[in-house]
Amino acid sequence: MEILSPAGNPEGLAAAIKGGCDAVYLAGKSFGARAFAGNFSDRELEGAIGYAHDHDVRVHVAVNTSIFNRELDEAVAFVRFLRDIDADAVLIQDLGLLRAVSGIDIPKHASTQMQIHSLEGLRWCAENGLDRAVLARELTLDELSRIVPDSPIETEVFVQGALCYCMSGGCLMSSFMGGRSGNRGSCAQPCRKRYTKDGETGFLLSCADLFGADHIGRLRDIGVTSLKIEGRMRSPAYAYLSTKVYSMAEAGEFGDEYEETLGLLRTVFNRGTSSGYLDGVTSPVQPLFPDNRGFFVGRARIRNQRFDTSKFVDPVGVKDGLSIFRGDTKVGGFKVVETNPILVPFKIPDGDYEIYRTYDPRIDEVKNLIGKAPKLTGTTSRHVPNDTVPPRHPHRDMVPERSFYVNSLKVLDAVLPYADRVYFEWGPRLDDARRMCRTRDVECVALLPRFDSADECSADGPVMACNPSQLRRFKGQRIYTAPSFNAFNSLFPSDIYQATLSVELSRNEVSDLVARYPGRTEVMAFGRTELMYSRDPGMGSGSITDETGASFPVYTDARGFAHVLNSVDLFLLDNVEELGRSGVASVGIDVRKRPPMLAKAVGMYLTRPDPVLREKIYEMCGSNFTQGLYKRGLRNE
Repeated sequence: MEILSPAGNPEGLAAAIKGGCDAVYLAGKSFGARAFAGNFSDRELEGAIGYAHDHDVRVHVAVNTSIFNRELDEAVAFVRFLRDIDADAVLIQDLGLLRAVSGIDIPKHASTQMQIHSLEGLRWCAENGLDRAVLARELTLDELSRIVPDSPIETEVFVQGALCYCMSGGCLMSSFMGGRSGNRGSCAQPCRKRYTKDGETGFLLSCADLFGADHIGRLRDIGVTSLKIEGRMRSPAYAYLSTKVYSMAEAGEFGDEYEETLGLLRTVFNRGTSSGYLDGVTSPVQPLFPDNRGFFVGRARIRNQRFDTSKFVDPVGVKDGLSIFRGDTKVGGFKVVETNPILVPFKIPDGDYEIYRTYDPRIDEVKNLIGKAPKLTGTTSRHVPNDTVPPRHPHRDMVPERSFYVNSLKVLDAVLPYADRVYFEWGPRLDDARRMCRTRDVECVALLPRFDSADECSADGPVMACNPSQLRRFKGQRIYTAPSFNAFNSLFPSDIYQATLSVELSRNEVSDLVARYPGRTEVMAFGRTELMYSRDPGMGSGSITDETGASFPVYTDARGFAHVLNSVDLFLLDNVEELGRSGVASVGIDVRKRPPMLAKAVGMYLTRPDPVLREKIYEMCGSNFTQGLYKRGLRNE
């Protein structure tokens, strides 16, 4: 199997290659999903590809952010540039960009943000010009064993590094809380913050790092093509050590050198480890701390600034760097100058503490082995311009239809008098919902689950697809696409009935997209925006409260998936006419998990806006509304 390592900068590139990787993945200064990594200029990219190829290492370049209309020309020119400098593959998330680069002769890989997690998804990839898919990290080994052997394209699986709490490509928490989009490479990591639930405070959304070296044999038997190590924002030493660990594990070399290398890896970066979902659906959350603490060596009782290490899980030596913690508070750190006992070189109250190794002298040997960053340069720096953005269509002045997201029959009954269509959640009540809708001549659309690894969810009639696999599975039926598709530009597939636009678009971005898109569009206009969708079985239902006091409703659905909703309701009901003037065909009203009285009031307000009714809705929503990113847009990255 291919060992695919991160290269966040020239130093990381050299480190990964010296660690023994078969391929690296990296990004240019734009369009990569790790905007805060060092990344590579155009000239450095050309030099990096030459340097890697000289060492028989392949280079995959991430072009895996959501792309605005205004960026399409440059993004396509960049992919053409990558072909010209002999990049081995590009990673893509955006379906519009995938369509735009279909004629460029370079292997294309589906980023994990494309949410490919089933055999139908892999078949969709093959039919749409993709040569490989980075599979969703939510898949278990058993699910992989049912998907990968029959895949028509190569498969890539994450085995090491940071885990997002939310399914990749589906997180809106960073953008809605701070205007920085994870889908644009600028995640502010709200999952690493403190939250309180049911009186308990901790880092409730913070996952331990993935460690999958123990599963390499099974992954090989399944037929996985590539093992992917996350970590473009981590140190060159991490790139080297993680690569070496997995290169040795893939070769079956689990001896003393492997254990020594693994120990050093867990020293240079460590927030705890888990097997993620590979072993099954268990919670990957590690709620005690979200940051790198190094390697936990033991608990110590400090007396008179001294402590004994005889019961530590790993020996401590002279020149080791240690950090002392009590709970989630760092008390201090120092370098060991003598052992048995160890003297703490600063005043510290007597008591029990946790001790972590944050430095090992052998890491200096690793740094010396890596050496200085190679000088990477090239001769090609000009991207050939092209006209990719579709022209504007004749103006369409619409009266937007009203589409309600519903998951209970009581709420359905409340909204039917005001609805043109209903998106009813797939499940045992769907047939009942369709019968009720028929009595009112309202279209009932099956809202499909976002995750369906077995492709087992079936439905007749119109459906709302939430991922690419469902585009293939329900081809021939009327298909609506959900907000989870991140429709960001006018090249989004138009062979569907209607596309719901990304909720990360501003007013001007919506208007420009709609003016150039040939099909029907919908914009979300009301409801608690779903910020996260997770397979974590430990979340339960209720709410989580952040350090500012904002409360986010959470619930676990019947299929075991956790949903984290925004703390305030999106309210664009006063913008419906404006959206219609932009050519928007429908507005989305999400009243799932809401009382029938509120759902009815929203329907009445859509039919006949009234200040008194608006105030009533405002009170029922907790006296707080937001116009979201439609009004303020994303921050400039």
